Amino acid sequence: MATHDPVWGLVLAGGESRRMGRDKALLERDGRTQLETSFELLERHVERSFVSARAEQADEPERSRFPRIVDRLSGIGPAAGILSALQRQKDVSWLVLACDLPNVDDATIDFLMRHRSRDRPFTAFMSTYDGLPEPLCAIYRPESRTIVEGFVQDGIVCPRKMLIRSDTCLLAQPDPAALDNVNTPDDLVRTGMKAAS
Repeated sequence: MATHDPVWGLVLAGGESRRMGRDKALLERDGRTQLETSFELLERHVERSFVSARAEQADEPERSRFPRIVDRLSGIGPAAGILSALQRQKDVSWLVLACDLPNVDDATIDFLMRHRSRDRPFTAFMSTYDGLPEPLCAIYRPESRTIVEGFVQDGIVCPRKMLIRSDTCLLAQPDPAALDNVNTPDDLVRTGMKAAS
């Protein structure tokens, strides 16, 4: 019976947070940043964890607290962080988690880890809103690297489109609200989060 590859974690924290108007990685709940919360969540489930950041963010004080993988490409959104991780360590699976998903918990990550595919390049939850893959809380196996590279070379940089067009193992979310993200100031009010002081 095939065994799983080792899994490393990647918190995607390289976004520009245009809709929010402030750095989403630094949003706080209960005195802890979303970046810290997300990183520690992954650490409980994988062998090693890293934070993905753009080059100009690499020395930002909060990101500097954690091991970082700096994007090798720019201007392609979260695909840059995902591809940089896949190219950095080619023999592990990567559990990718966006830093703006405050409802993701241990049960969600445990479910993803326990039900990940042994042979498909991607394992992702289905959106509870449209049934499409949720690529920013997903597992990317080693063989997904060449697939992602091919998409980027063809000008397709949306991770969701990549998973839609690939052989992706799709899972139903155990908690339908787990992957609700925080993108706007109104979302802050809804979640009880706040900007860092």
